[in-house]
Amino acid sequence: MMRKLGILGGMSWESTAVYYRLLNEGVRARVGGLASARLVMSSVDFAGIAAMQAGGRWADAGALLAEEARGLQAAGAEAIVLATNTMHKLADQMMQGVSIPLLHIADATAVRIQAAGLRRPGLMATAFTMEQDFYTGRLIAAGLTPLLPEAADRAETHRIIY
Repeated sequence: MMRKLGILGGMSWESTAVYYRLLNEGVRARVGGLASARLVMSSVDFAGIAAMQAGGRWADAGALLAEEARGLQAAGAEAIVLATNTMHKLADQMMQGVSIPLLHIADATAVRIQAAGLRRPGLMATAFTMEQDFYTGRLIAAGLTPLLPEAADRAETHRIIY
């Protein structure tokens, strides 16, 4: 039997929809026929998360994500994916009190980059993701050298994303 994966999404719903689609396409490609992924999903209100980010209320956002992660575990998830880059900033806080693993996006990204034989990936994301080490630090730990836009370009990219 296929394992059940928990998706913690809503940040934004558009990215969550991509995760849902790709997970199901991957299962169908591997298994065939009418197969689809065994998933349980929690989708938070991004407006509230964005307000917490803008207000520097990261601990509040982390507490909210931790509650959602515990709910995914209670619903039978055997691992969790967080369907956003930026909120991986709170991965440790989010997983407090959760005994199932988080499949960290930066680790999965590093594996794919290395498998492609690349060493210096360009990173365009929110300013939080580009300027703090919760994501780039994991890429560096995997032996990669992430390339970041200049400060003005990081600010413009962040503006466009939001």
